[in-house]
Amino acid sequence: MESIYSEWNPALSGSIDGNQVHYILMKPASGNCNMDCRYCFYRDEAGKRSVASFGMMSGETLENTIRKLLHQGKGKYTIAFQGGEPTLRGIEFFRKAIGFAEEYNVNGSEVSFALQTNGYLIDEEWCRLFRENHFLIGVSVDGVKATHDRFRVGQDGSGTYDRVRKSVDLMKEYGVEYNVLTVVNRATAENIREIYKEYRRNGWDYQQYITCLDPLGTEPGSLSYSLTPEAYGRFLIDLFGQWYKNWRQGKAPYIRQFENYVGILLGVSPESCEQRGICSVQCVIEADGSVYPCDFYALDQYRLGNINSDRLTDLVSSLIGADFVKGSLRVSSRCRKCPYAALCRDGCRRSRIREEDEDGYYNYFCEGYRMFFDACGERLKEVAAETAAERRIQ
Repeated sequence: MESIYSEWNPALSGSIDGNQVHYILMKPASGNCNMDCRYCFYRDEAGKRSVASFGMMSGETLENTIRKLLHQGKGKYTIAFQGGEPTLRGIEFFRKAIGFAEEYNVNGSEVSFALQTNGYLIDEEWCRLFRENHFLIGVSVDGVKATHDRFRVGQDGSGTYDRVRKSVDLMKEYGVEYNVLTVVNRATAENIREIYKEYRRNGWDYQQYITCLDPLGTEPGSLSYSLTPEAYGRFLIDLFGQWYKNWRQGKAPYIRQFENYVGILLGVSPESCEQRGICSVQCVIEADGSVYPCDFYALDQYRLGNINSDRLTDLVSSLIGADFVKGSLRVSSRCRKCPYAALCRDGCRRSRIREEDEDGYYNYFCEGYRMFFDACGERLKEVAAETAAERRIQ
């Protein structure tokens, strides 16, 4: 197939706004969780650090983080919380976060909150907090009951779908803004048509799909939940086919990956870091204040410093952070020659494999991406062209 995309220069695909940080991701309960998901990447990652769990974040660390973020100057800032399971820290912690944001927002900045949860503890009190303070909630749901309960289990090994589904329904009842986050593992990939239809019936119009990560150092594709390149390619094709049909009807849900591909074709920088083709320093703050450049690299060798003792500008401009970003530019020759390079951009760094006989990396899911772009590339172009035309008319 003839290349339908402009040349991709990875050095221009990501950007950092000087040394200013607009987004921080805090882990108030470190990697602690009240569920026992079989594929949890952070449990694996934390187990490879000298300190697996940093316990619960103190009020001092919370305050220092928000104060240093907002004292950078006027701007738009997002304060996000993730885990483990962040709600384990308790609802009062988040009330303090809201209070600190009000206290230190001396420049009149636009501040928003986001939280990713497994939904296990969400009740009416949490829903009121989220709604009244305009939190955007990402709730993890792995498809239908059968696929969800296969790997997303409680501490006793039992399925969690029914409990999580009640939490989602409660958030909907309270008018909480939420997205559904689905891990693309072997079970969800094989059943995506059924899952998509279920999501549509549920009115879940904001969907994100995240590729399942095998543990560090493990042979890719070797575990019961592992996602293979071929399975990922079929998943993307099947999901896009359903989405495209609804898009033609003017009823398509927001699926970030497809929206970002359309944006790339229109010359818009994607919001999803895996689709930018180059890493950035994202400021992931562990419970003890340790700062890392990425949630997938919260490891000792990537530690940038500590938010309690270091200046935010020093953290984001550190040599470790700079080397982390440079490392994402080491793309294999096969990727640079690929007709889909400008759209694929070699995917997420955590899924890359070193090319034999060269100092470059290609994505483990490369063949899956090729399958998808071969099958759906023309329709992606079509959506982009019609979107551009509509914008010109407006």
